[in-house]
Amino acid sequence: MLLTVIVKSKTLLLLLSNRGNSFESCLLDSLAEARKSQLVSYLVIAWPFMTSIANAQDEIDSPLLDLEVQQEANVTRTYTPEDFSRFAPRNALDMLNQVPGFSVQRGDQGRGFGQANTNVLLDGQRFSSKSQGVFDQLRRVAASNVARIDIVDGSTVGIPGLSGQVANVITNGNAVSGNFEYRTIHRPRYAEPGWFGGEVSISGTTPRLEWNAAYNHGFGRGAAGGPGIITDQFGNITESRDIHSHFEGEFPSLSGSLKWFGPNDLVANLNLKYAEDFTNFSNDEQRNLIDGVNRFRDFDNRGRGFDYEIGADVEFGLGPGQLKLIGLERFEDNDFRADSKLIFEDETTTTGDRFTRQTESGERIARAEYRWDMLGGNWEVDLEAAYNRLDRESQLFDLDSNRNFIEASFPNSTGEVSEDRYEMLITHGRTLPNGITMQLGVGGERSTLAQTGPNGLTRNFWRPKGSLNLSWTPREGLDLTLNVARVVDQLSFGQFLASVDLINQNTNAGNADLRPRQSWESSLQIQQNLNDWGSTTLELFINNFDDYIDIIPLPGGGESQGNIDSAELYGIDWTSTVNLDPMGWTGVRVDLSVELEKSNIKDPLTGEERYFSRHFDRDIELEFRHDIPGTDWAWGLGVQNIHAQPSFRLSQVSLSYEGPTYTFGFVEHKNVFGLTANLNVFNLTDGRAIFERTVWEDLRTNSAVRFNEFQDLSVQPIFRFELTGNF
Repeated sequence: MLLTVIVKSKTLLLLLSNRGNSFESCLLDSLAEARKSQLVSYLVIAWPFMTSIANAQDEIDSPLLDLEVQQEANVTRTYTPEDFSRFAPRNALDMLNQVPGFSVQRGDQGRGFGQANTNVLLDGQRFSSKSQGVFDQLRRVAASNVARIDIVDGSTVGIPGLSGQVANVITNGNAVSGNFEYRTIHRPRYAEPGWFGGEVSISGTTPRLEWNAAYNHGFGRGAAGGPGIITDQFGNITESRDIHSHFEGEFPSLSGSLKWFGPNDLVANLNLKYAEDFTNFSNDEQRNLIDGVNRFRDFDNRGRGFDYEIGADVEFGLGPGQLKLIGLERFEDNDFRADSKLIFEDETTTTGDRFTRQTESGERIARAEYRWDMLGGNWEVDLEAAYNRLDRESQLFDLDSNRNFIEASFPNSTGEVSEDRYEMLITHGRTLPNGITMQLGVGGERSTLAQTGPNGLTRNFWRPKGSLNLSWTPREGLDLTLNVARVVDQLSFGQFLASVDLINQNTNAGNADLRPRQSWESSLQIQQNLNDWGSTTLELFINNFDDYIDIIPLPGGGESQGNIDSAELYGIDWTSTVNLDPMGWTGVRVDLSVELEKSNIKDPLTGEERYFSRHFDRDIELEFRHDIPGTDWAWGLGVQNIHAQPSFRLSQVSLSYEGPTYTFGFVEHKNVFGLTANLNVFNLTDGRAIFERTVWEDLRTNSAVRFNEFQDLSVQPIFRFELTGNF
């Protein structure tokens, strides 16, 4: 089969073919040609694009539904609890993870509430909490409370920002139910074990109330160890190192929500969360010099912090439509300290540095959404006001001969950064001829960015925003979705101020002229239902960025994050689930995920084109799972391969990645005294942590190489054990 959609000049070119060049090169070369067009013109050509496919029905292998049948066709795929029975799921997330060809998107809630940015709804509503992730919230919905899961076209549900496949989890409340999960993690070497992780949650319903409460104890354990070497510009070894690093993090949190069904159609929600974090990281290196005094580098950092979020919304009928009012208050406090010391084997005085940082940040949002039906379609007007703030103090210290830390000058390291933002968006959705559904959103935002301190600035911005989504089902089981959006990203306010990375001896001077990254993001998603065999989804995307953020040289000297006029990213995301039951291998499924990307940006120092700094441009994962018929046992194997691009600074280029190939396996029993037990072993084939770096004496364009650094560290097999249940 050959499906070709050719859009010349200012149009999108896509080529899907099983002939000639490799699948990867065919797709990426076609997208490379397409990226040359002006993406803003997609708003103009989207309609001819969709209708041109409709007019080319004779090129599609299977006969299309006639128009009347097509317009009445229900494109919803519905899964009931019985469809997941062989997996013995404990919660809604377990069920969604087994939906063929579907993967839950974490979403990015960085800039206000804005439009929906994850592909999951709960009872037809988007999740209204920012700090409680979609994965955590789905884990708290017991599988026994799930009536069904509908996979629908995002443009048909009347929620701005949704496109492509969207899962709508429909629940049927029980009086009181609960979930719990116990997690533990271990490595043979380097890392401290994590014994006590998991979550316990309880929820209940009455005719007027739905409520839930949860305690989650997240933890992190990371580690690596092995050799490193330093060479001069000619490749001669000047130093060998024995490296051991480890990380321990504890992240306890309490959360709860309350939903009240008032008179008529009034519905109100309250969400609460409080969390703390405790992190410790150590990187010790025994450094043995070919010529010089051996030394021990002792590096440690620690972080302590807490955050809370209070969110509420109320929805009720008003006039011909529904009005929803949303409010949120979020605050975070964090203290950080890093110490680095060089301890010499002879009588040389110990040297070192200390970097400390105290940060308070917060966000306050008020939002109104009004929806109504008119003129054969649905309409929504959204108004949002948001205030984001950061207050930071940083200090840098030198270790003196008496081993006391003495504060040193550290310009532009302390200050306040804030943003006042006001946004308006009008969204309209309707069904067009030939059964195409459309959702169009148009609006913009006005913001004021302010920074205090010696280099403080106050700036005002106006930016247009919007999106166009077109979806079509040309035949039963095949769904096409075209999406074009103008996006404005949230700035990281910490980049306005100076900071230090003691472990690699790098300094960012801070940049008060930073502007938010903006982009035209275009994608085409093709979803094919394979019936008993599963499903496959292919997404092709092209993103054109304005004011892309990367390390740049500053006018007054030094380097920091700054804006680069333009950049491009394009690629494919292919997700498939294949059930092998039809060929007689009962209970076996294979999941494949392929992400391939290419990026292009002009290096701010050399002017030459290169990839995005530290960008992962390939991620391929294949997983095999076998639920053994007639038993409660399941087992599986998997493999993941990644590829990373180097990171660029003015005087160095580094490459850091893990793997690049990881393998893993698991065994699971679904009824251990009524519980589900899962043992997973990750890194069966000795994937490594690799770090390579070249450092120049001055700018990498016109100075000699100072040294090269190489690390090849073992991360060890990782053993994870989970025990889950309901009560």
